[in-house]
Amino acid sequence: MSRGFVKEGDQEETPIIPPRAALPNGVTNYVTPRGMQLLLNERTQLEQERATLPTTHEQQRRIELAVLNGKLDLLNERIASARILDSATQPKEEVRFGATVTYKIATSPTPQTFQIVGVDEADIAKRKIGFVAPIAVALTGHKVGEVVKFKLGGEIKKIEILKISY
Repeated sequence: MSRGFVKEGDQEETPIIPPRAALPNGVTNYVTPRGMQLLLNERTQLEQERATLPTTHEQQRRIELAVLNGKLDLLNERIASARILDSATQPKEEVRFGATVTYKIATSPTPQTFQIVGVDEADIAKRKIGFVAPIAVALTGHKVGEVVKFKLGGEIKKIEILKISY
């Protein structure tokens, strides 16, 4: 039947599925062992939500099911593309994936600390940033005591690496 003969109230809108954290094209999806476990836990939770979805209102159920299936598809793509990097295998003397880095911007009196993690595990409130973040990219490969130039808001800042731990 043509869509022209369907009542307006019977039409379902395509649900909007929120995208996952940005991962640039062609970039390997590195994850920490903890990050992989978080992805697997998220999948279990979504599968459980899907299995226990209430069936009271059929149209609403179809929409919610489409959203859950869309989220699961995106999550399964991330899990399939994940490459676990254990910080124990990283060179301890330089900044690499999984490192917790303490640094100081030359114009700031207070040192900052963050851990470099996968994009899905990144959470600025927990001081975890994705390995594709500009500051993580700038510091990767450098050692304690080195000063790295970093473009921040149109100006070049000098960042000194104070400590690296795994």
